[in-house]
Amino acid sequence: MDNDGLPDDGLPAPDEGLLVTHFLTVRDVARSRRFYSEVIGGQVVLAENPCIVRLANSWIIMNPGGGPTPDKPDITLVPPDDPRTVSAFINLRVADIETCYAQWSAKGAEFLTPPIDRRAELRCYLRDPDGHLIEVGQATGMLKGIYARTDDSAG
Repeated sequence: MDNDGLPDDGLPAPDEGLLVTHFLTVRDVARSRRFYSEVIGGQVVLAENPCIVRLANSWIIMNPGGGPTPDKPDITLVPPDDPRTVSAFINLRVADIETCYAQWSAKGAEFLTPPIDRRAELRCYLRDPDGHLIEVGQATGMLKGIYARTDDSAG
């Protein structure tokens, strides 16, 4: 065991309690693995079947889509097909959004906009190679009790 109570191999397998991982259905596991490790800076824990990348204090688990299985008999997994419609996204909180924006852009990340001041935070979004939306935010105003206006849309 390492000092965070997880196996030395870094797999998301706690001795007790629970931890959160995020599963992504991807079109090309190798391409997604490169994005989450080389661009975003995660650590590859398992390369395939499924691919697992440790990202800070969480894990991204990736596999290709597929049909129903005995434990999800009526569910088919598919990557996003319309980038304008999103029901869930990854939210990354960073200490220095300008540095992340510059470094990740230089490595090929394509942000929707540069970081924007939203009063409570600086925030911007990018997509992974399959179109999964990723929010990148840095707390600013919220650290001083300044939050988003109530007329700002959620998310």
